[in-house]
Amino acid sequence: MTHAASAAAAPGRPRMADCYPYQIATGRGELTLIWRPGEGDAPDELAVDQLGRLLTFHDLEPLQEYCDRNDWNLVRDGGATLDPGVVRRWVEHADLDSVSAGLLLNAWNFFEDLSHSLKAGPPLPSQGSIHNSAYEKIFGGDALEPTAGDAAWTDEETAVVRELLRVGLTLWEQAVHGPGAD
Repeated sequence: MTHAASAAAAPGRPRMADCYPYQIATGRGELTLIWRPGEGDAPDELAVDQLGRLLTFHDLEPLQEYCDRNDWNLVRDGGATLDPGVVRRWVEHADLDSVSAGLLLNAWNFFEDLSHSLKAGPPLPSQGSIHNSAYEKIFGGDALEPTAGDAAWTDEETAVVRELLRVGLTLWEQAVHGPGAD
């Protein structure tokens, strides 16, 4: 039954919330998380359990069952994938430029969503005008292109993005492996 048909078949029943699989590449395979767009002005978030721990799934079947139990509509099209290892290599090696702007933008957005979702862990750095400028440039797609002129990141913008992503990676490791992991 389609989502629209389900809603029509059950008048008075609240509309099912849409959620999306978000895959994370790891050294041991892929983990899949549940990403949910925020309603109204609420931030986007990743699903957590009652103790505030990140929900992770190794297979789509248990993820689908979890969504069904919670009356969430799992939308499989349009899910995202992130490889934290590639992000970490870019963060740790200042001379490495072989990463795509799209990957860094996805990582930035993922870490912001992760920080809004978890009750514990290091907060992301406060973001100011330098972050805003860097974000606009990366959103435009030319931030990493040295020939992009004013659309390329400055050294200061690159440094604040590396720091934000470094803290985001630490937050991710703690979410998956617990405090003390890095």
